[in-house]
Amino acid sequence: MKLKPILFAMGALSILAGCQSTSTPQAQPVLNVPFGIPLIADYRNEIAIARFSELLARTELPADQQAQLLYDRGVLYDSLGLTTLARIDFNRAVKMKPDLAEVYNFLGIHHTLLQQYEQAYEMFDAVIELNDKHDFAYLNRGIALYYGERADLAEKDFSTFLTRAPKDPYRALWLYLAQSHLDDAAAAATLRENRAGLDNASWAVQIVDLYLGNLSESDFLSNLSAGIDSQQAYAERLCEAYFYLAKLYQARGEKGVAADFFKLALATNVYEFVEHKYARLELDLMRGMSEG
Repeated sequence: MKLKPILFAMGALSILAGCQSTSTPQAQPVLNVPFGIPLIADYRNEIAIARFSELLARTELPADQQAQLLYDRGVLYDSLGLTTLARIDFNRAVKMKPDLAEVYNFLGIHHTLLQQYEQAYEMFDAVIELNDKHDFAYLNRGIALYYGERADLAEKDFSTFLTRAPKDPYRALWLYLAQSHLDDAAAAATLRENRAGLDNASWAVQIVDLYLGNLSESDFLSNLSAGIDSQQAYAERLCEAYFYLAKLYQARGEKGVAADFFKLALATNVYEFVEHKYARLELDLMRGMSEG
């Protein structure tokens, strides 16, 4: 994830902390948050969707080929944020080819986003039954369990996910998020242990260091453009940074700031990223709690 600062629009969002005095209320900026240009749809994906649609109009195609095309088009719809169209294609594909494991994985994610957790578990169970080497089924089932308030079961899936790639900072982060719902001190200790084995070449180790208190928030934010060489890479990095900052503020009980960061993650338009998908779910859950 790489980009020269000249290639993107840099700005700052001041998150204000009010300080009440005996005279005049004052607001002091505590963080300068960088932002970039939201991604726009890749025209090549739109052209590919048109081509797949033309192929699907040919009724002589065998069912398994139609299923693959529906899956491929569904993935493209999903990458453009067209979730309803994606879900229609995934459901059609799985009816035509019930052993297409990847379709169940996407359907599970969609059920999670709709807060249909039982259906999500069934979809991810189907993925693992068809292909137990499908790493991301463990991540996605773990996320569904996490949002379904089954942190103990989520911990097991995230542990399996981390074991398969122990150098991956994102895997360590999701394990921490689940464990922190069970025992915050133990979760921090485990994250500190896992930090020693992480790949320092991955920018995401900075998120782990932020969570561990080894890196200040201001330094974390000022480092976000390091090594970036495209607007897309910068938007992707910001999407991740905003989401995990939101989770950090959420854990501190600062729900307003957390909501702002979730909204910033959505504003990047990085629809394919886990962080973008679940930022919307986080906001839905926060809205539901406030209405309840």
